[in-house]
Amino acid sequence: MRRAVVLAARGLGSTSPNPVVGCVILDASGQLAGEGFHLRAGGPHAEVHALRAAGPRARGGTAYITLEPCAHTGRTGPCAQALIDAGIARVEYAVADPTPQASGGGDTLRGAGIRVRQGLLAEEAAAGNTAWLTSVRLGRPYVLWKYAATLDGRIAAADSTSRWITSPEARADVHRLRAEADAVVVGSGTARADDPQLAVRGIEGAVQPLRVVVDTSATAVRPGARVLDGAAPTLIAIAEDADAGALPGTVRLPRAATGLDIPALLAALHERGVRSVLLEGGPTLAGAFIAAGAVDKVVGYLAPVLLGAGPAALADAGIGTLAEALRLRLTEAVRIGPDLRITATPESLPVTPAMPAMPAMPAMTVPPVTKER
Repeated sequence: MRRAVVLAARGLGSTSPNPVVGCVILDASGQLAGEGFHLRAGGPHAEVHALRAAGPRARGGTAYITLEPCAHTGRTGPCAQALIDAGIARVEYAVADPTPQASGGGDTLRGAGIRVRQGLLAEEAAAGNTAWLTSVRLGRPYVLWKYAATLDGRIAAADSTSRWITSPEARADVHRLRAEADAVVVGSGTARADDPQLAVRGIEGAVQPLRVVVDTSATAVRPGARVLDGAAPTLIAIAEDADAGALPGTVRLPRAATGLDIPALLAALHERGVRSVLLEGGPTLAGAFIAAGAVDKVVGYLAPVLLGAGPAALADAGIGTLAEALRLRLTEAVRIGPDLRITATPESLPVTPAMPAMPAMPAMTVPPVTKER
């Protein structure tokens, strides 16, 4: 199952609006027969790739799958039926499918006489699919807020210079985050100050995310802006009463007390198939997302630099006193070149339940994987 979790991660950034899924099949003697992962929406699911690789060796074997096999016909056929037709004798899946239209695969398999159990490495599998699972359960995209700052929390100097606070290694890591996201979102301040392109660079075969600029008054993105080039699709979110002129690719949304209504923005993105958002800035927009309760993970790149003045990473987030502070649960701290990358999640988010106790599985040896896209 751990191998299946690793395989599933190879689909990050290219399967939306579908989940990432990995599958490993052992033959009747417990030897590796086939494996696969879901590569892109509309393409074969992980189980189909693994069954094709296993061929006749799948009969009487065991399938380890990170997500419950689907039981419906969409752009592809039901995976539960494919497993039945292949003669699989046993299925272990980690996480139940929470979508009404695709769930029920476990029951379908049991009805065909296949031994089925759920929960093996459920926490690891859910963590690898957290963006999709969050989008299904909350009905909005999963939001990761990324920022880069000095050790004293500044994202720019007093004269507004900000390039570059963090190292080339940290900036390359940000492109990995972009490649795994369905959309990259910035605000009008970032668009004016940096004229960012927001496309993924340096990652071969990456699927370019939707570039989104929250430009409430339709004044920040002008003709010739880098975000309007052909490197990736672009959406400009503006207020319902804004004069967009000849601005292409706009969506009109209701205003909030300051800026645009964040839940309405996320709903509009969700309708477009966006299941994961990388929020890149700036501090005003990040504050609005925090105030709306719409940040699921925070990734901060901290450089060993001190400025003492300049804008902070986060502006007003509707927090008036320490008792209202958004407490975070630290999940990772690693060196990226000379910088430190800290990952944390809000403590108020639900914690994935521990998997139920299960009998020990036989050890198996499988070859290493090389990430491909």
